[in-house]
Amino acid sequence: MNMHWIDWTIITAFIAILTCIAVYANRFNKGVSDFLTANRCAGRYLLTVSQDAGNLGAISVIAWFQIYYNAGFSAAWWNMLTWPIILFLSISGWITYRYRETRVMTMAQLFELRYSKKFRIFCGILAWTAGVMNMGIFPAVTAQFIIHFCGLPQDIHLYGINISTFPLLMAIELSLCLLFTFMGGLIAVMVTDFAQGVFCNMVFITILVICFLTFDWRHITEALQTAPPDASMINPFKSTKVDGFNIGYFLIVAFTLVYGWRAWQGTQGFNAAAKNPHEAKMAGIVAMWRTLIIQITLLVIPICAFTLLNHKDFTAVAHSVQDVIGSIESEQLQKQVAIPLVLAKVLPVGIIGLFCAIMFAAAISTDNTYLHSWGSIFVQDVILPFRKEKFSTKTHMLLLRLSILLVAVIIFFFSLLFKQIDYIAMYMQVTGALYLGGAGAVIVGGLYWKRGSVHAAWTAMLVGIFFAGGGLLIQQFWCPVVVILQDWLPNLQFLQNNSEKFPFSGNYISLFASVCAITSYILVSLWDWLILRKCPFDIERMLHRGKYAIKGEHAGNITLPPTGWRALLPDKEFTGWDKVIHIGTTSWTVGWSLFFITILLINSVWEIPDGWWIKYWHFYIWLFFGLSIFCTIWLLWGGLRDVKNLFQTLKTADRNVCDDGRVTAFQEVLGKKVLESQKLSVNESK
Repeated sequence: MNMHWIDWTIITAFIAILTCIAVYANRFNKGVSDFLTANRCAGRYLLTVSQDAGNLGAISVIAWFQIYYNAGFSAAWWNMLTWPIILFLSISGWITYRYRETRVMTMAQLFELRYSKKFRIFCGILAWTAGVMNMGIFPAVTAQFIIHFCGLPQDIHLYGINISTFPLLMAIELSLCLLFTFMGGLIAVMVTDFAQGVFCNMVFITILVICFLTFDWRHITEALQTAPPDASMINPFKSTKVDGFNIGYFLIVAFTLVYGWRAWQGTQGFNAAAKNPHEAKMAGIVAMWRTLIIQITLLVIPICAFTLLNHKDFTAVAHSVQDVIGSIESEQLQKQVAIPLVLAKVLPVGIIGLFCAIMFAAAISTDNTYLHSWGSIFVQDVILPFRKEKFSTKTHMLLLRLSILLVAVIIFFFSLLFKQIDYIAMYMQVTGALYLGGAGAVIVGGLYWKRGSVHAAWTAMLVGIFFAGGGLLIQQFWCPVVVILQDWLPNLQFLQNNSEKFPFSGNYISLFASVCAITSYILVSLWDWLILRKCPFDIERMLHRGKYAIKGEHAGNITLPPTGWRALLPDKEFTGWDKVIHIGTTSWTVGWSLFFITILLINSVWEIPDGWWIKYWHFYIWLFFGLSIFCTIWLLWGGLRDVKNLFQTLKTADRNVCDDGRVTAFQEVLGKKVLESQKLSVNESK
């Protein structure tokens, strides 16, 4: 066993602290709106840290470990392709701002407002199915990490009974997630995720310091230079043969960012929880700084692990790790546990406990967020639309908790039975595409194009399901399928060359499904407009803008937020500090983008030597490390202030019992608010 009693004490104490936070947060959970959206009272820093913690689970950490272990610094370079895209999405408030303007609780509720009730129910079922499948391997990956990192036995003997460690750990982790989610809904999830996010930032910085002290830069560069010539882990322009994670991978990621921004509903509660649309937009801008901490940590740790396993100075330790890896039958599991096993050899007592605690915390933060989302979606978008009368608050809350419990039970057995054959990142991409393949087109068209039609929405969703779902099935059952196809087409070279594995990863399946969905949405919408003469949809009313504006809903009391290129600039909603954040974020990202383009141009006429890249990556690591320390302090200060404001607001906030996700009641309540705002505007003008 790799764990000392000090390490176990750290983990136990951390879980106890999280439980106390959840118990305290539960006192503010007084209604359906509290459970689902924290009564829309969250500030930007709380949203940023908690939502990022909810997105960055143990499975995501291990997925990025796999990427950087395979591609090294080259992956970090090509990942810069996404930076200007994320900047545009953040400062423009792409999807985020308009979604919050609608005041809906779930994305499928927006679909009922924009398209139809039947479409809401269909998308609710689809989102729930895709989400549960996507989440299905989360507990398994977390449990396998803990077993191999902590050096736990495969079986535990208790009172003469032989208990498998793998399902036991999954049950413990899911039970804690259920406890936090049941207690206070999104309020408890958000506050505990914030605590876990801050804790992770601090431990990440500590682990980075240990890595810097353990591995000399010379060791790192010498180990990385052992990679094949066309799979360089230092020079990104020599990485065409990197397995799965080359420039093509990140180009697809860049496309998916724009197409599927905020479409995935794993964190749907956070998307609706901001105080107002501007605060939701600012949370996205601030998040760009929090990612610095994550980027540098997820890059340095796998590179140090690669160094230990491939440098001659660490041969003895490497052999002990390789012996453990070799005893594991599953190839994908070998790739998942390689880096945790290295860390268990490198980190000292106490720090091992801290790392295990943050990985466990990351698993809990993601799983409780996802359990809350998928459980809520099943009730809100599958059951609730059939109701003409509202549930009592007590009944509604009971249904939400039972639905969350159902999701936990399903993914527990899914993790036990499912056989993973692809990289984690690829699996998550293709299972997500079951919903995202069509949802991106439906969301963008619904929020930004008044000609988008109901028929187009249905078509895009069905097309996305067909190609993404078909790709997933073929990928999963490729071996038996290829045997049948070879009997029919024995001379086909394609089948002979790819007899063991489907040649297209989840990334490419997702891209193809998305492109087909976009095309179908546009063509069908144009058909409805030009041929069937369908009337355009009143988007301004759905967004509560202009004459439909609700007083106090926007910062600065504006009624018509800027559109087009003006949405990229600070407006009347921005305070002085908001403008500083906006200018700093824009300058930082644009500067790096110009540097990226300059290097591309230079390398096109003169090949940049590996020696230059070695010096550049050394500078890159230390720059990001220094900024990470600053961002950790900044986000901690702002987040604590937001948590305090959240609790103070919830103490006196009005709870509207009709604000439960039903569109009819929702429209009636908002219609009254619009009338009140119009009367106030008339009185003020007089």
